[in-house]
Amino acid sequence: MTARLKLKYKDQIAPSLMKEFSYSNPMAIPKIHKIVLNMGLGKDYISSNNAKLFDVALEELSSITGQRPVITRAKKSIAAFKLRQNMTVGVMVTLRSDRMYEFLDRLINVALPRVRDFKGVSPKSFDGRGNYTLGLRDQLIFPEIDFAKVDKARGINISIVTSAKTDEEARSLLRHFGMPFRTN
Repeated sequence: MTARLKLKYKDQIAPSLMKEFSYSNPMAIPKIHKIVLNMGLGKDYISSNNAKLFDVALEELSSITGQRPVITRAKKSIAAFKLRQNMTVGVMVTLRSDRMYEFLDRLINVALPRVRDFKGVSPKSFDGRGNYTLGLRDQLIFPEIDFAKVDKARGINISIVTSAKTDEEARSLLRHFGMPFRTN
């Protein structure tokens, strides 16, 4: 069974983008390559070096994405942060193919509307090369997280990597997928 947004991209979004930007080659149409989720553990974990906090973050990110996260480690030591080289600082997941489209569908239609006082996501969070990064303050907006088991709110960075050449192409691609951009 293929993801709903993948079918929508093939049937509706790709032809619409081809007409909007007048591409002559269908391979030039922008698409989403991957979605990367990164959860930093923060100074509480680093100062206490508590393995239980790390296991909880691993479990939460794997339940949100349906895929086992990888461990991110510090590249160099920073004495002011009590950080040593190769110390665990977070967890991350890279989603591709059907899992990526299913996660994007849940993010747009389920998780983002659960944010308190939600007015839309910022249309300015593009990097200049067509990639979009979104920061969430806590993991509780995802329905997979059990509210009773959460000890602390952890932020998540979500990066959507596209094949778009410009930010305008990527913005149009994500808008067609249903990303609720703020209008100011």
